Amino acid sequence: MRTRDWIGVGAAAGATAVAAAAGGAFLRYRRDLKSKTRALDALHRLAETRHGTIEYARQGSGPAALVIHGAGGGFDQGLFLGHQMLGDDFDMIAPSRFGYLGTPVPEDASIAAQADAHAALLDQLGIANAIVLGVSAGAPSAIELAIRHPGRVRALILVVPRAYDPENRVGVDEKGLNKAVIRMFERSADFPYWVSSHVARRPLVRFFGVEPKLEAKAPAEEREKITAIIKDMLPLSQRVQGIGIDTASDVSEQDLAHITAPTLVISAEDDLYHTLPGARYAAEHIPGARLKVFETGGHLLLSHGTDTQQAIADFLRDRLDLQAGSHTNVQGQREEILAVIN
Repeated sequence: MRTRDWIGVGAAAGATAVAAAAGGAFLRYRRDLKSKTRALDALHRLAETRHGTIEYARQGSGPAALVIHGAGGGFDQGLFLGHQMLGDDFDMIAPSRFGYLGTPVPEDASIAAQADAHAALLDQLGIANAIVLGVSAGAPSAIELAIRHPGRVRALILVVPRAYDPENRVGVDEKGLNKAVIRMFERSADFPYWVSSHVARRPLVRFFGVEPKLEAKAPAEEREKITAIIKDMLPLSQRVQGIGIDTASDVSEQDLAHITAPTLVISAEDDLYHTLPGARYAAEHIPGARLKVFETGGHLLLSHGTDTQQAIADFLRDRLDLQAGSHTNVQGQREEILAVIN
């Protein structure tokens, strides 16, 4: 066979291999998406409240804890973060905020309206008050809930909060590869996101607010936590409206001096979302608030899961005389959640 014929055969074989690999990847993506959709269907509930339909999940028993997820989340992220940060001994209520998964976008999607929706969900469930955990972009509505409905908030815990500071420093760096990730989110591109989660981990880790070098040195179990959070973004197409609301809303000053609930604020110095200035401002202006700052860990508080849970447990014990229960079974609970998801 002539050389040019060999080249032609080789090119055809290469194209076939690429097509086969792409086809195989798409089949794996479809399988993963179907599995995640089944898991969401198995866990979610819908509450019809005076502020509209609210999707939520509920797990566990003990003191009521309302867990308000961050950007790109939903009730699934709320459950994951709640068990990671609070432990197992709580009645965990995790709503999907406006535009996330099964919670529709109302005409008024303001932070105040979201806080009122949180209170309406507690009403619907017959819960007088709850420990409120607001993580990242879930912090503004958690803060507003404590301001607008003080009797409903037994304690307020803000973790890497998207919160106001006078210089308004909080937010993602919209440069370089982050731009490409933002565009992927805006286009609700499920398959490209799935591919990126398998072949472009470093840009995603950075987009999630953690320095990739820090993540590369982390223990295997900590890297697995990040993997779980990245996977939990699927289906991205069912979260894009909520992401749009979060990115379009300004981080405005809130009436922190009127918060009466015992408050704990947690952040990290190297959070790439720059939540520390807002965390400090909140802790300084909420009466009696306690501030916990880690030197490292980024936006996901990498390698500080146990420390974070212990800080919250100590805070609840000191301020509410609440024994949060055993903190040794978090991994077992997490494995149970992941088993449902996978």
